[in-house]
Amino acid sequence: MSRRTDQIASLIRRAVQSRLSRGLNDPRVRGLISVTRVTVAADLSEAVIVVSVMPAKHAQLTLRGLQSAATHLRGELGRTARLRHQPRLTFRLDDSMRHAAEAMAAIMQVSGAERQSPDQTQTEDSGS
Repeated sequence: MSRRTDQIASLIRRAVQSRLSRGLNDPRVRGLISVTRVTVAADLSEAVIVVSVMPAKHAQLTLRGLQSAATHLRGELGRTARLRHQPRLTFRLDDSMRHAAEAMAAIMQVSGAERQSPDQTQTEDSGS
């Protein structure tokens, strides 16, 4: 990415996160929503906004609500960011948080099983 697209991506990220923190008037959009990454096309025609939604059970419904609100957010972005041409906004879910939680759960499960094994051998040894 060029410096200009990086600047616009940062501007979009701040503007969208600010608007989401104030809330949208859509009952589908709920939970804690964080903008994790914004990628802007080289020709500035499109911006892909990657969001994380907690709790995860609201993620798909919230994503649909955000897609519906994209044109409204684009208009607000044009007023606040003062860009000559506002990029088309597309929202995607960030699965990295879910993957990290699954990895942590697997680690905890394995470490719990390892802790279980020495304890079981001790009780079996002392019982003999």
